[in-house]
Amino acid sequence: MAKSWVNHAERIGADLHLDLSEPSGPGGRRAALTRALREAVRSGRLAPGTRLPPYRSLAADLGIARNTVADAYSELVAEGWLTARQGSGTQVAMGVAHTPFRHRGKAEPPPGSRQAAPPEAPSRARGPLHDLRQGAPDASSFPRTAWLASCRRALQRAPSEAFGPGDPAGRVELREALTEYLARARGVRTEPDRIVICSGFAHALRLLFGQDKGGGGGVLRGPLAVEAYGLGFHRELLAAGGVRTVPLPLDEHGARVERLTRERAVLLTPAHQFPTGGPLHPERRAAVVDWARARGGVILEDDYDGEFRYDRKPVGALQGLDPEHVIFIGSVSKSLSPAVRLGWMVLPERYVGDVLAVKGEREAWASVLDQLSLADLVASGAYDRHVRKMRQRYRSRRDRLVAALAAHAPHIEVTGVAAGLHAVLRLPPGTERATVEAAAGQGIALEGLAEFRHPQVAEADMPVRDGLVVGCATPSEHAYGAALEALCGALP
Repeated sequence: MAKSWVNHAERIGADLHLDLSEPSGPGGRRAALTRALREAVRSGRLAPGTRLPPYRSLAADLGIARNTVADAYSELVAEGWLTARQGSGTQVAMGVAHTPFRHRGKAEPPPGSRQAAPPEAPSRARGPLHDLRQGAPDASSFPRTAWLASCRRALQRAPSEAFGPGDPAGRVELREALTEYLARARGVRTEPDRIVICSGFAHALRLLFGQDKGGGGGVLRGPLAVEAYGLGFHRELLAAGGVRTVPLPLDEHGARVERLTRERAVLLTPAHQFPTGGPLHPERRAAVVDWARARGGVILEDDYDGEFRYDRKPVGALQGLDPEHVIFIGSVSKSLSPAVRLGWMVLPERYVGDVLAVKGEREAWASVLDQLSLADLVASGAYDRHVRKMRQRYRSRRDRLVAALAAHAPHIEVTGVAAGLHAVLRLPPGTERATVEAAAGQGIALEGLAEFRHPQVAEADMPVRDGLVVGCATPSEHAYGAALEALCGALP
């Protein structure tokens, strides 16, 4: 089937963009066409071996006579730019050298002449030998077969209107699938019309605080309380939108929510504090909900890796305690891949209309086809199966990390490993920066704990501790053992 399509395309001629803006120059249209074709080959836009459209097709596209095209082709064949064979049509000659990015007007060597080889393009910067940074799943474990099957089923079942302008709330198929899944797996209480699809957590922040290009001034305003340790990218994004963030100190029970005062909202990672690890204590979960009710405020719940729990009972979503005072935000960036740009906000009823108004009249971010595919993946049970498989794999990796440290660096304490895709390694005081730099010198990408500390956290409120945030998920399965060996060798 594919071959017959290609043959048909060759018979009718492929589209070919040519600039004939100077037909009044010497030689008229034929000369203009000849110059345009020569320039397209010379610049590399028409690569050697490229089949050109037949005379009739190109003449019809350009609005010129067939003889004009035939004469231009013949001239370029004679010059060596093109070749023409009976039954094979006209092609760009295989031996033609091209000089991309050369300024117009400079003299060019004729086809076939010897010339100095162009300088090699700079090679792409090589990544680290061992990538142990947090934030990404094992890319090699993406469920390609299941995703492809869901794509096919989604395309077969999709109504015609799905291929029109997208609904800014997101496809109803996905919102319905998420309603069932989140209730079952995360204890979220919602309905499809309370879910708005976005492209990830950062996009959700832009929508909520008014930085989405397609909309207006946002739904929430600062100041926003945040945990003392978190992603600097999120703080920078908020600061760029004029939102002031106020850090909440952390202890072994999570964020100290009793420090909340006059803030309008608070951003928390209650299932698994990022990056220090550990869930928010039940008493503090209840306390922050009481604060939101009393203040008329709202809690932003970042459920970034809630599916991956190992040594403890499941920690349900904070949203389940009070759906009208919690905005639950999740995505598939950890469970599937950050390349699948899909996330969701489960909103209190009073915010739904405002979020949709900010998002705009049409879906400008999340692919409808990806939404339909994810909906099928969830509804078919394939998403659950993938999460369970990865939960077992990441737990095994966590166990291997703990065992390696116990054997080769027993003085290093490991924390935050009851859930998630990363661990925190406590280092001797004053050694964090040197350890990160030494590891980098050996090709190991690591992040120090200090990178995640809010710049306004007072030492008196929360002492600085040296540590490493080690991602257990990013290396492929076959490379993980070597990564652990290199890590242990770089520790102080």
